[in-house]
Amino acid sequence: MPSSLPVLRRLRPDSPHLETLARWTYTAWGARYPEESWPQWRDDMRRQCGEQGVPSVFVALAEEAGREIPVGTASLTASDLDTRPELTPWLASVFVPSAWRGRGIASALVERVAEEARAAGCSGCYLYTPDQQALYARQGWQAQEALDYRGERVTLMWRGWSA
Repeated sequence: MPSSLPVLRRLRPDSPHLETLARWTYTAWGARYPEESWPQWRDDMRRQCGEQGVPSVFVALAEEAGREIPVGTASLTASDLDTRPELTPWLASVFVPSAWRGRGIASALVERVAEEARAAGCSGCYLYTPDQQALYARQGWQAQEALDYRGERVTLMWRGWSA
């Protein structure tokens, strides 16, 4: 496994990595959204690739065999919990393939999204998670409530910061 630290970059709509990232997130969470097909999911990710602020998608890239490969992703989006449309913005779609976990990639992506939200003038950010509360709590996220969403129990979390 390569030892170099991944670099974080903003994902562009024409990125050669978009298909891979969309496939990862669709495989991980697409079943929760049966109304959305794979092409719709991929196209939605492409639309989320903003130039700054909300929305934005980020990719972690590592060098392997002389080329950059994606090793993680996270997004800043206006809405991620359709039962709470009044809450915005959201950290969403944090994903690191299992072979790359445990190296701080998810934490770095979460911080990159937080930086983007702060730079856009947001006073804080929301997320929801069924099972990664401890990861987010270590980064200053606070549980707001537990709720049922699309067939699973999740925790709604918030992280604020000074402007």
